[in-house]
Amino acid sequence: MRNTHAQSGRPGGSGLAQPALLVARGLPADVLDSYDLIGMDTRGTGHSAPVTCGFTPDGPYTANIPPYAADDAAVTKQAKIAEQVAKQCARHDRDGRLRHLITANTARDLERIRATLGEERTRHLGYSYGTALGAAYASMFPERSDRIVLDSNIGDTHLDRDGMRRYALGMEQSFPDFAKWAAARHHSYGLGRTPAQVRRTYFTLAERLDKAPVAGFDGNLLRQYTFGNLFKEMQYPRLAQQWQTLANHDDAVARSLPSQSATANQAPPWFDNSLSVFLAVTCNDIEWSEDVDTCRHGVVKDRKRYPLFGAATANITPCAFWPHATAEPPVAANDYGPRNVLLVQNLRDPATPHQGGKMLRQNPPVLPQEQTTRLPRGQPGLIVVKFTVGNTTRTGPGPRPGAYLPTNSLDPADSSAAEPPHGSRGEK
Repeated sequence: MRNTHAQSGRPGGSGLAQPALLVARGLPADVLDSYDLIGMDTRGTGHSAPVTCGFTPDGPYTANIPPYAADDAAVTKQAKIAEQVAKQCARHDRDGRLRHLITANTARDLERIRATLGEERTRHLGYSYGTALGAAYASMFPERSDRIVLDSNIGDTHLDRDGMRRYALGMEQSFPDFAKWAAARHHSYGLGRTPAQVRRTYFTLAERLDKAPVAGFDGNLLRQYTFGNLFKEMQYPRLAQQWQTLANHDDAVARSLPSQSATANQAPPWFDNSLSVFLAVTCNDIEWSEDVDTCRHGVVKDRKRYPLFGAATANITPCAFWPHATAEPPVAANDYGPRNVLLVQNLRDPATPHQGGKMLRQNPPVLPQEQTTRLPRGQPGLIVVKFTVGNTTRTGPGPRPGAYLPTNSLDPADSSAAEPPHGSRGEK
């Protein structure tokens, strides 16, 4: 029986339950017969010497993504908050652990797990930030890397400001699916008869809530809530219901609906720890600009090109004022050792847009473009993958390398696939 490490989500997300989640979602029996799945709380998270910045739901820092900045003054205001948050983390870091939370160290922890288990090589399944960790491990320990699956790539071995700003690109690419869905159900939710009308409803509602929140639900919370509910179609009814309630000024119903906000009694136990680890890893992995004007210019630019969410994801974060200098450069991806890597990327994913997969694929030392193909997934859209074993590319039956599939099902007998239509959302 071989061991495979599974890691999901953002820095600060627990991975202990990831194997059980994969099994619950229907991981094939032959995989379970061949592999022992290993989950872990990465350093600083959960049961692994958890760190804290002392965050509370009623404090100024309640989300990894900054609030939407409507103008330059909003950036200046957020800069003051971000500076205080960075100082708060420094005050709570009494044992000096925060500076050691970097992706490279977590990759070293994976290597220690491999050695402890007596495995010759590590197999890794990573989602979102787990792709950065997997790419870093494979680059740092190529002789110990076996099969690596990276699903929903962030584009590098670390998350930086450009990576955060791509969240807004992802929202622009995924929002049309919700808009089309809601328009087809105008009779139920009244959000617009066409996707364009639904999009206008979003802007109108957000601007109105900026001026007059409903049951504590303001425009920033609407934008954050909408972003967080675009990942799966099964989330759409809840999102549409929330919009409908807010549009109707129904305070009583709005208070009863789930939201991104939380009171002290509602806050999950991992609230503080998760936010603290996310900040530590992202701020420690790479140097962030300390220039507020740089962020201000970025907000202006992204407010225009990504109007749904750009003025939030480009806004300033505590990393601009982080108390610790970068201990070492970010891990540089390389192609040393066996190349046995599968990349999976969806065309429409809010947090990890298609561009992240392209960025890693187009890094010549890591993923030569001629060794790529695209396969479908259950979510709307398509996937970018690359699969090699040793020095031999395996495509098997199916589409030619580098091709798009027009549907979410793969016909093994079909050796051709359509190119994406001109202007495809996945090709922005």
